[in-house]
Amino acid sequence: MPDLSKLSERQRRMYHMIQEFIRENSYPPTVREIGEAVGISSTSVVMYNLKELERKGFITRERDVSRSIRLVEPEEERANREEQLVINIPFLGTIAAGEPIPVPDPDLADAGDYVSVPVDLVPARSAAAGELYALRVKGDSMIDAYIDDGDIVIVRRQPTANNGDTVVAWLKEEKETTLKSFYLEPDRRRIRLQPRNPALAPIYCDPANVEIQGKVVGVIRRFD
Repeated sequence: MPDLSKLSERQRRMYHMIQEFIRENSYPPTVREIGEAVGISSTSVVMYNLKELERKGFITRERDVSRSIRLVEPEEERANREEQLVINIPFLGTIAAGEPIPVPDPDLADAGDYVSVPVDLVPARSAAAGELYALRVKGDSMIDAYIDDGDIVIVRRQPTANNGDTVVAWLKEEKETTLKSFYLEPDRRRIRLQPRNPALAPIYCDPANVEIQGKVVGVIRRFD
């Protein structure tokens, strides 16, 4: 909260009016609207106090532009707000989107190795529950699912999947993991782990040999 002790009573009323107006309307008030709200009939008096608010670092505005007032956010509040806009997700290493490779052991992952992701790109409930982790993709078997070599996938830990879900699947006998689309065959006797690249063949498995370690809920791609 800004230190309003630097302001006169009139300036505090104006500041609160501007703050509330922007909160309710998503755009700033005009000089006339400010005057009417705080009981100042003279626009020159409103202008004088706006200049004082600007001089004291509470607002910014553009000259001769209507509705140009902007509140100046204190550094500490801005830093706290920006921190709340991202979530740090544990990064557990690389997963193949081609042939299966051994999966990193989460218990051995570097506790300081994280991927920072905007909160609006991941499921809020899963993020709050600590159910998410990140893996870097190696291979091109999922390119038709818009997952390419070098991308980072955000995975929600869950032991089940629906047909068509992109999953991290652990193959128990092979002690390997892979990133594929999940399908339980109609006879329910085998699972098909389907690549999303027409040049590659699916992997067929006994359901007892497959452990679902999570479902992909997001993809991060870097453009060089």
